[in-house]
Amino acid sequence: MASVDECRQALQDLAARLDRNAETVRDKVDLERTLACRITDLDTAFHGRISGGRLVELADGDDPKAKIALSTSSDDLLALVRGDLDVTKAVTSRRVSIKANPFDLMKLRKLL
Repeated sequence: MASVDECRQALQDLAARLDRNAETVRDKVDLERTLACRITDLDTAFHGRISGGRLVELADGDDPKAKIALSTSSDDLLALVRGDLDVTKAVTSRRVSIKANPFDLMKLRKLL
């Protein structure tokens, strides 16, 4: 089981990767949404906002009103961010749960 700090770092790494890609996807993906990432085995959560192809305002704690909510285990979060776990396979095998509007899911996939 990964630690809370490792999960926080993984999300910061994801934010940095999205930041590097933001210029190329900004015109293709118009997505302004709040995001919650719930880590089921650690009983913790993080939240932020997707804006202009970037993950910004990343902070500890849940956002129950987030428009996009991802739930997964700590190890699966790290595997997703590293690219060791395919998002589609993780969702279909129920290792990851993503609650969002279907159009937001399509846009989110383009960001990743």
